Amino acid sequence: MVSSHPSPLPTPSKPARPVRSGVTHAGRGALIGLVELVPGVSGGTVALVLGVFDRLIASANHFISGAVHLVLRRDRAGAVRRASGVEWNLLLPLAAGMFLALIFLSGPLHAFVEGQPKIASGLFFGMVAASLVVPISMARDAAPAGPATAAGRLAGPAVVLVTAAAAFALLGIPALQIENHSWWVLVLSGAIAVCALALPGLSGSFLLLTFGMYEPTLEAVSNRDLGYLAFFAAGAVIGLGSFVRLLGYLLRVHRRAVLLVATGLILGSIRALWPWQEDSALLPPDDAWMMPLAAALIGAAVVLLLWFAQSRAEAKNLSA
Repeated sequence: MVSSHPSPLPTPSKPARPVRSGVTHAGRGALIGLVELVPGVSGGTVALVLGVFDRLIASANHFISGAVHLVLRRDRAGAVRRASGVEWNLLLPLAAGMFLALIFLSGPLHAFVEGQPKIASGLFFGMVAASLVVPISMARDAAPAGPATAAGRLAGPAVVLVTAAAAFALLGIPALQIENHSWWVLVLSGAIAVCALALPGLSGSFLLLTFGMYEPTLEAVSNRDLGYLAFFAAGAVIGLGSFVRLLGYLLRVHRRAVLLVATGLILGSIRALWPWQEDSALLPPDDAWMMPLAAALIGAAVVLLLWFAQSRAEAKNLSA
């Protein structure tokens, strides 16, 4: 029986919701792009804090699977099916926010880091230290049900400490200076940078700094050097196609282990952000320690507030 009552008109708020979501995702992308410009801070860590890391890896896997299927098998319908899981409403505004941040904020951020190195390091030190709550809480949620054995209770902290020690030692290696910016060097640099972006705790900018490619790349972005950026982007595509699929598989099969490794990487990467260091040698704080400390506390507070807001939003969605 058909009801005689007319269908209610849609509320005005519904059409605007995708727009608000798009703006929010673009803001998240801008934050990820901004921190990727900073040596020692991982864009993957920020994606974890903002609650979009798993969705990004899953969407990237679907997109890569569809693209590979289209190129190798020339099957457009199959490629569309494989790429149907891509969250375009997340990826497109996020990518736009990252692009705008990289283009317009690279110059001012570089000037801030160069002009106030200790304050900048303190700010990012606090942000990265506070972000440890994210993989720790996720690893705890991914722990197997039931009582844990003594060996099981020790395995998690051991993985974190060993990974942190390895990252700490790696970040103590003096930066190289690569004078030859051949095309294959640029391609390799792009692949390294995007792999680090996908793994929380591993900073693509710091890896570029270690290999002596940070300054040239930042200069190329600021000067819109399209030739340089084209080779760099090609390397990023190669790295994305290889590493992201592996990471997606590991997150599905060994989720807790990946999160424990990410925790260790974030913990070890704090070395790169210690405000008082010279040529990778860590120094004690000098007389001007109050401003870096205040910046560190502000950075930590910002990250914890973002994490708290994201946790509350997720809890509200689960209870709805």
